[in-house]
Amino acid sequence: MRTIMNMAYIPTIGLEIHAELSTESKIFCGCKNAPNESQPNTLICPVCLGYPGAMPELNKEAVKKVLLVGVALEAKKLGGDDGYTQFDRKHYFYPDIPKGYQISQHLFPLVADGVLRGVGKNGVAVARVHLEEDTAKSSHDGEHSLVDFNRAGVPLMELVTYPDIHSAEDAGAFGEELQLLLKTLKVSNARMEWGEMRVEVNISVSNNDTRGTKVEIKNLNSFKVVRDAIAYEIERQTALLESGGTVVQETRGWNDATGKTVSQRVKETAAEYRYMKEPDIPPFFISTYNFTRESLAQELPILPYVKRKKYIEEYKLQSTQAESIVRSPQASIVFDNALTYTNNAHAIKIANYLTSDVLSYAETLGDTLWNFITGESLGKIIELIEKGTLSSRGAKEVLAIVIKEGGDPLTIAAKNNFIQVSNEGELLAHVQKVIIDNGTVVDEYKKGKVSSLQFLVGSVMKLSKGSANPQKVQELLKEELSK
Repeated sequence: MRTIMNMAYIPTIGLEIHAELSTESKIFCGCKNAPNESQPNTLICPVCLGYPGAMPELNKEAVKKVLLVGVALEAKKLGGDDGYTQFDRKHYFYPDIPKGYQISQHLFPLVADGVLRGVGKNGVAVARVHLEEDTAKSSHDGEHSLVDFNRAGVPLMELVTYPDIHSAEDAGAFGEELQLLLKTLKVSNARMEWGEMRVEVNISVSNNDTRGTKVEIKNLNSFKVVRDAIAYEIERQTALLESGGTVVQETRGWNDATGKTVSQRVKETAAEYRYMKEPDIPPFFISTYNFTRESLAQELPILPYVKRKKYIEEYKLQSTQAESIVRSPQASIVFDNALTYTNNAHAIKIANYLTSDVLSYAETLGDTLWNFITGESLGKIIELIEKGTLSSRGAKEVLAIVIKEGGDPLTIAAKNNFIQVSNEGELLAHVQKVIIDNGTVVDEYKKGKVSSLQFLVGSVMKLSKGSANPQKVQELLKEELSK
């Protein structure tokens, strides 16, 4: 933190985060909601394109998804005091706004006054979450600009925090925890690289009790960029004030190449949007759609911050392991189901194989990692280890096949000769051969070099192609070497 006259410049940060909702259809029409999967301008209709006379019809599922987020955020209000909510027209002109206005919510958002747990000691306060339509997507190629309206009308959730964040790290952590929550609730895929989640930052710095002039940084598309942009802007504003300059209220963008924010335009005020009540969508009460806080709460899964605490306190996982599992909703499902299969036994061993082996394939396989591996199959592998049917090495071999091809672990082990050999007669032949072939090492062991025993165990394991039971091998070696 920069200081001047022994007074620290403290940043004040608020976030505005947009997330596309994963509904089947768009928010106000029946067009398919798949803006990233189709040819340009194929998922459109008169409503998407803003044709005169085209009447919007509200997607009930989009409303429900935002309300689920609200309940997960422990929101004090779902709608207004009596559950009332309405849509409003937000007027501004861009080529990707087909109507010349966006249907959004201004005065009566679906959700107000919540908190996102799992960030900091007590969470971060959330001012509001409202529902609106996404814009079309512009692309630029030299002298030409193109507009794809497939994204126009995709249901978009906007969450606004209170300005209670004071560091780049905490802002990034908030975004990551929100992304995880949205995925856990299955309300959004929230893939930033696909534009399904976008972050805007409002930031000011001050060295007294009066907040500084707010600057907005728009369209940040990764959490690294969020942290970098905030860190740079803190330095920029602080240096400007130290030199006697004035911070201008404006909208800035992030330049990845230079690692700096750049001025884009003077910030609009709310009045310039000329908000007005949307005449084509009647206002309604939350109860109109038979949504209640109680019924929505019953649909919530275990939330990430609750699950994280349970893994550490009840199952005794290391915090890093718990975080790795919780950060992947699919991994969390596999972990929970594996625990169920083993009757809540072997939690640490399940976590070890899941974090060190299964998740190691995530970078190469992506989402296809979860096509075959299940909690039941992982649980079966753990039980085979516990019974001595599989060695650690054999378990890893079976797990690799299950991840890539699927199948029953025991069948795979038998087919590929991974089943651990504990039969004394079969193992004894390997032990005796290793003793004969390694006379020098045997002599060292007999003279007191205890570590030589591990070399001999490894040699037997190699000879058996990893199928020998190492504990049994060690017992047989000691017995043979004592003769």
